[in-house]
Amino acid sequence: MTGTPEIDWELLRREAVAVMGRAYAPYSKYPVGAAALVSDGRLVTGCNVENASYGLGLCAECGLVSALTASGGGRLVAMVCVDGAGALLMPCGRCRQLLFEHGGPDMLVAADGGPIPVAGLLPHAFGPQDLAATANLAARAEPE
Repeated sequence: MTGTPEIDWELLRREAVAVMGRAYAPYSKYPVGAAALVSDGRLVTGCNVENASYGLGLCAECGLVSALTASGGGRLVAMVCVDGAGALLMPCGRCRQLLFEHGGPDMLVAADGGPIPVAGLLPHAFGPQDLAATANLAARAEPE
C-alpha cells in the first residue's frame, strides 16, 4: 500500500482499551473497544452499545465505522479490537463485512501471532464490486 501511514499497534491497542471503558454493556457485561488507523493518518474508535432488545446492539466495530464516516470517511488500514480485559478479539461476521467494505481486503486486523488481512478473515467476501455486476445485469434486462 503506497502512502500508507506506519501502523503503531501499541497505540491502537491503548486507544481500543480506552474506548472499551466507555462501552454500554449493561446486559452482557461484556464491554468491547476498537480502534483503527485511517489511510490519512487519523485514528477512529468505537465501543459496543447494547439495548434492551439484545439483538439490536451495536458492536464496537460498527461504532468505529460510524466514526470513520462521520469524521470524513477514508479507508481503514489497521484495527485492534479488545475485550474488557484488553485481550485481542476477532470481529464477528457482520463486522468483518463492514471492515471489508471500509478497509478493503488488505486492511489488517490485530491477532495473536500477528496481524491478519481482512481477506483472510472473510474469504470470498461480497463487496461493492458484486453490486456493480448486478446493476449491469439489471440494466441489460430492462426493456427499451
